[in-house]
Amino acid sequence: MSSPETLTLASVQEAHKLIKPFIHQTPVLTSTYINTLASTPQTPESLSNTEWSDQIPSNPILRIHFKCENFQRIGAFKARGAFHAIERLKQSPDFDPSRGVVTHSSGNHAQALSLAAKTSSIPAYIVMPTISTPSKIAATLSYSAQITFSGPTAPEREAAAQKIISSTGAALIPPYDHPHIIAGQGTAALELLSQVPTPLNAIITPCGGGGLLSGTALACSESKTKVFGAEPSFEGADDGKRGYYSGKRVEAVKSLTIGDGLRTPVGKIPWSIIYERRLVDGMYSVTEDQIRAAMRLVYERLKVVVEPSAVVGLAVALYNEDFRKMVEQEGGEEGWDLGVVFSGGNVSLAALGELFKDQ
Repeated sequence: MSSPETLTLASVQEAHKLIKPFIHQTPVLTSTYINTLASTPQTPESLSNTEWSDQIPSNPILRIHFKCENFQRIGAFKARGAFHAIERLKQSPDFDPSRGVVTHSSGNHAQALSLAAKTSSIPAYIVMPTISTPSKIAATLSYSAQITFSGPTAPEREAAAQKIISSTGAALIPPYDHPHIIAGQGTAALELLSQVPTPLNAIITPCGGGGLLSGTALACSESKTKVFGAEPSFEGADDGKRGYYSGKRVEAVKSLTIGDGLRTPVGKIPWSIIYERRLVDGMYSVTEDQIRAAMRLVYERLKVVVEPSAVVGLAVALYNEDFRKMVEQEGGEEGWDLGVVFSGGNVSLAALGELFKDQ
């Protein structure tokens, strides 16, 4: 197993070669309308009840390139890390496939690992919090996984997974705090960098446990492309941002943000890449209403299905004045080409109705 210290761009490149037969190279979309909106100052009225109410709205120039991992297998980027972890595990002489694999996840990693394991005829044991969305539970079951339900916090999930390991001998593949997972997730950014005809000034990704963000940072570590993380601010779900600017990793999060894939604290290994190695250039957060507004925009203009967690990066680009001011200052008249990773699209129609019923 690679150690956090040895994870590099080469780790991501090697991971990509290994998982290519199992994943989709997802498309990159653009929207003239969204670029125009992102490059137009927000109105003073829209900032009136925010921390930027006394500031002149910024005026960045943004050309956004959407990496659509909502079109990935199982509907999310998590397939990349799961297939990479399984393929690496299969190379280990100590791994007994009959004992299976186990993980804890609110949905997307659960589905990804279940699919990757089923592809290699390996049993999969999945710990899911009781508050997981019904559509994600159903999808996980469809890949023949055995589900155990737990409480919503990371310690509760981990304890349930440990109990399964004790009784089955299954190999643990955590959702984000693992070198093989991180290297696999970084392949989305590796593709994005090659798919856009002009060099990207930056890539912004959602950050929950930090696997996607830290993998993206590795993929960009030998380029001039900056990397940023985006989180919901609701009920302290912006733990990555708070930890990044305080210099201490936040170890517990208990938030019911609509971005249900982002309710976990940043893991130790992602933190070592994001903060200790300084491979991420900044962290930003957005409100629940801003996430909804970004979702609506994507549905109405891009015509693609995304889950709330997927659009936090776009919401930052559209509504976070700290980020927009930074782009204005650094991009100047030329502006920025910004990669935005849509992390997934696993949301039910019923859930969408609930999200927008009062809008």
